[in-house]
Amino acid sequence: MSVQILPAPEALARLAIPLGQAGGFSTVIDARSEDEFAHDHLPGAVNWPSLDNAQRIVVGTMYKQVSPFEAQKRGAAMVAANIAQHIERHVLDLPKSWQPLVYCWRGGKRSGSLALVLGQIGFKVTLIEGGYKAYRQAMLLDLPQRVAPLQWRVICGPTGSGKTRLLQALRAEGAQVLDLEDLASHRSSVLGLIPGHPQPSQKHFDTLVWDALRQFDPGRPVYVESESRKVGNLTVPEPLMLAIRSSPCYALELSEDERVGLLLEDYDFFVKDRAFFSQRLDALTELRGKAVVQKWQSQIAAGQMDAVVRDLLLTHYDPTYASSLQRNFSQSGQATPLRADNRSPQAMQALARQLVTL
Repeated sequence: MSVQILPAPEALARLAIPLGQAGGFSTVIDARSEDEFAHDHLPGAVNWPSLDNAQRIVVGTMYKQVSPFEAQKRGAAMVAANIAQHIERHVLDLPKSWQPLVYCWRGGKRSGSLALVLGQIGFKVTLIEGGYKAYRQAMLLDLPQRVAPLQWRVICGPTGSGKTRLLQALRAEGAQVLDLEDLASHRSSVLGLIPGHPQPSQKHFDTLVWDALRQFDPGRPVYVESESRKVGNLTVPEPLMLAIRSSPCYALELSEDERVGLLLEDYDFFVKDRAFFSQRLDALTELRGKAVVQKWQSQIAAGQMDAVVRDLLLTHYDPTYASSLQRNFSQSGQATPLRADNRSPQAMQALARQLVTL
């Protein structure tokens, strides 16, 4: 049998080696249930539950209502059957050189049972000491170290100025980009939710951010948008937020008409679903007043989308953004201006090429 127990910080260090390459792991296996895995998991992990969602409930109920001994017997039978299925489905064709990293919640029986069987087969198996819980602690300690050496360049600009489009164009030009809104599945405003794309948990968002940070080359700048602390329901990690807010800025400018057009394109689901748009505006009642929100809702019902978007920009988003930018981004007053000719992909690509050569 070959099972090695590795402290979480050392496991994180080895995860820097791409899966399947020499010196790294072949596969990362999460032995927790489906719901636990969905809530958060190590980057690149696959889910081989030792107990699935329903089985965890059965065993947990038996543990409390019958006895720990009876629960462990029932759980052992379930775990054994599940491990057998995983081996049938995933392991039979693997070479002896396959080296998995295995974990569960605390590095206990669920991952230990799977590791034991795989090790008995003859594979070199590594267990994370302390499991997912220890991994998360180590990851949160490592995250500031990933942030510190990076050269941040902050794309500022009012709502609709094309910040996200510019980031996408920069990425296409080979620049390093951290798109927090993409990781958070949210466009970072009261109206920023994306239908059909639920936000990840806070824990998984943290993992996604850490995983992105560890890919960056400290010798090259990293472009990021001037986000607020909250992106929808998620909070940007504090060390990252502090670094971004103290970094050099670019001020992206786009004409008012182009900004309105851009928002109508990027938020086309509001254009197609007027009732949904009206319902989302209710969230602004406390800030803007009932009469103003009802006026916008009446305009939406009449199909006057341009007028609503323009009014939202000029009376709500622009003043709020300007105040927040000045208050939170220490170098925004010295921002380098960037003027986009229009909102088209071609214009943003031209601006990105200009930016990467500065």
